[in-house]
Amino acid sequence: MLEQGTISIHTENIFPIIKKSLYSDHQIFLRELVSNAVDAIQKLKMVSRAGDYAGDIGEPEIEIAIDKDKKTLSISDNGIGMTADEVKKYINQVAFSSAEEFIHKYEGKSDQPIIGHFGLGFYSSFMVAQKVEIDTLSYQEGAQAVHWSCDGSPAFTLKESSRTTRGTTIILSLQGEEEEFLESARIKNLVKTYCDFLPVPIKLDGEVINKQKAPWRESPSNLTQEDYLEFYRYLYPFQEEPLLWVHLNTDYPFIINGILYFPKMRPDVDVTKGQIKLFCNQVFVSDNCEEIIPQFLMPMRGVIDSTDIPLNVSRSALQGDRTVRRIGDYIAKKVGDRLKELFRDNREQYISAWKDLGTFVKFGVLNDEKFKKQIEDIIVFRTTAKLTEKVAAETPVVEVQSSDSDAWQDVTPSPSSDSAPSAPYTTLKEYLERNKERNENRVFYSTDEATQSTYIELHKNQGLEVLFMDSFIDTHFINFLEREYQDVKFTRVDSDLDNTLLEQDKDKEIVDPKTNKTRSETIKELFEKSLNKPKLNIRTEALKSDDPQGTPPAIVLLPEILRRLREMNAMMQQGTAEFPEDHILLVNTAHPLIQNLANLNQGTIIQGDGQSSTDQLVNLICQHVYDLALMSQKGFDAEGMKSFVERSNEVLTKLTEQASK
Repeated sequence: MLEQGTISIHTENIFPIIKKSLYSDHQIFLRELVSNAVDAIQKLKMVSRAGDYAGDIGEPEIEIAIDKDKKTLSISDNGIGMTADEVKKYINQVAFSSAEEFIHKYEGKSDQPIIGHFGLGFYSSFMVAQKVEIDTLSYQEGAQAVHWSCDGSPAFTLKESSRTTRGTTIILSLQGEEEEFLESARIKNLVKTYCDFLPVPIKLDGEVINKQKAPWRESPSNLTQEDYLEFYRYLYPFQEEPLLWVHLNTDYPFIINGILYFPKMRPDVDVTKGQIKLFCNQVFVSDNCEEIIPQFLMPMRGVIDSTDIPLNVSRSALQGDRTVRRIGDYIAKKVGDRLKELFRDNREQYISAWKDLGTFVKFGVLNDEKFKKQIEDIIVFRTTAKLTEKVAAETPVVEVQSSDSDAWQDVTPSPSSDSAPSAPYTTLKEYLERNKERNENRVFYSTDEATQSTYIELHKNQGLEVLFMDSFIDTHFINFLEREYQDVKFTRVDSDLDNTLLEQDKDKEIVDPKTNKTRSETIKELFEKSLNKPKLNIRTEALKSDDPQGTPPAIVLLPEILRRLREMNAMMQQGTAEFPEDHILLVNTAHPLIQNLANLNQGTIIQGDGQSSTDQLVNLICQHVYDLALMSQKGFDAEGMKSFVERSNEVLTKLTEQASK
């Protein structure tokens, strides 16, 4: 026996701490031991390249062996090995990192990094083993193989070994409650989880069980589109193809490699929980990168690999770490660069991806000033403009001389459906430039295409372009746009009507000599009396249209400032904005229904207190017109819908009565 003694421990009673608290998951021990084995192989390569070892290093490999009878699990490597003195120095002194010392000695001699940095990884084996043995032979010429053994107490034994092959074997005699690690399927799963991309073959029962190649460590120029897609499918099987990806690769001012993907968003995806996998030197560390990447990029998936992210600190310390913040800024910048590149080179794909990622980009703009400045000019909105026709008109004409004559022939490629965007989208600057002659510094927008369809059609019919700002974040984003474009007025299509939409010849209306009122004034009185809503502001206007029947008989308008105040108040109280009583009912005097209603009234509204059947019908029609206008703004509750159906039936009944007379 070479030696018998006590392990030098830097903290009293550290073994109970190691067994219970070194890592939250006991399964981590396999990651640590395999990482150490990879380190041993990388160290041998570094020594060989430095000229300190002239022997054949052979094909590197790590072998995992299970012995169910002995209840042991072994991890073997053909790396650098250890001498007795090195075992005493690196194993018997807990928390002394051999990796750190080795890096300083052989810095620059390898293209693969050394994984270990903490010096405690080996001792994680005591979380699952009642006894740990090391059998090792150093690469050094004439070295004696040694065998180290410890039962989880500070006592150890170190003796000579009969081993004849260079390298190290760690033998774990597992505790009774940890025998799950004697199952091959369990070991394969752990290797796939933690060690799949380590650059050394890992074998179990003679079968290589890890992929070895880490695509994020490759140069982007060496990877094809299919390589990126295949890697995504491997990480996230049974998912839709990603929208786009970003390859991270820098070694200054920090080291970071990775591939991040924007996935297609599904309703069941929790966007508050990240799915980016954190690696350190190709060793899986965590599924949680929430403290590293900006919050608005949380929906992204993929891999981040960095040795500059401190892994042995609390989450709060990680959030406050300066390097981590700079890494987050770098990731955001790379994402911004990728979006700008796609916008410039393939706008169709950009627009297609925008439908999924637009909300999160806007969130980033609201919360990250640097990111905002980077991509503010490529934020797009769906629009009512027919941009495909405009793009086609602006395509430069290309002509060549015909071979059989002196005539020049137009060979301009005709626009195809493949090259045109699937839906018209525009930037705000493009919108303002396109509309500066007709409505300079005015933006008409819609927040709900379905409920605001009537208003959208009114604008479209008069050549007014409308932008759709209908994602849940756009309520806040509109306020941001107004701060950024202070000379631009943003008007929701249902807040008020531009003069372009109205006939402007009210002064030419004929005054009825019997009542001394214009037709518009009579219609207004008619609705005021029928509806009897003091807070309702009734306006009478003629909507401009070539087909009055195609316009609505009446519409409800919500003043922009009042509506926003209510929405802000509801948001602060975490409630829903109630529909305001003091809104505007604009009655379209040009609509045939309203004109017929005025004719039907024939002055009966100013007769005595008793109501004729015609009076009742007029009142019902006024209420029905109002109901239809309300339905374009809000849905009825159960009671409101019941009343609407009853009134509709009553209107139809009275109309059929009159028609049958």
